[in-house]
Amino acid sequence: MKNLVRLSILALLIAVLSSCAIHSGNMNNSASLGEANFKYIETNIYGSAKTVKVFGIGGAGKYALVHMAKVNMLDGYELKSNQALVNITVNWKKTTFILASTTKCVVTADIVEFR
Repeated sequence: MKNLVRLSILALLIAVLSSCAIHSGNMNNSASLGEANFKYIETNIYGSAKTVKVFGIGGAGKYALVHMAKVNMLDGYELKSNQALVNITVNWKKTTFILASTTKCVVTADIVEFR
């Protein structure tokens, strides 16, 4: 009986302390790079945003997270005339615990300047 109690406590601790993470993402082009009429100004600039939900309540929605991550990404880079964001990727990481979950959005891009 004593071993059953210990085993039950161990199983409960493992269940409570474990988590699950899911990664996903996509890549979009916002400009046509079919011709050699551009040069790269910056590569791999990124910004991120994170939200926490407890009992499924709270935190920002997906569109708000993407917007916050994009604003964070462009915080140090002001696009000038003839410049555009290209090779834009949006990556998601969702981690779920028993009572809470976190969602993180990371937006990356390159800046090109057209001639």
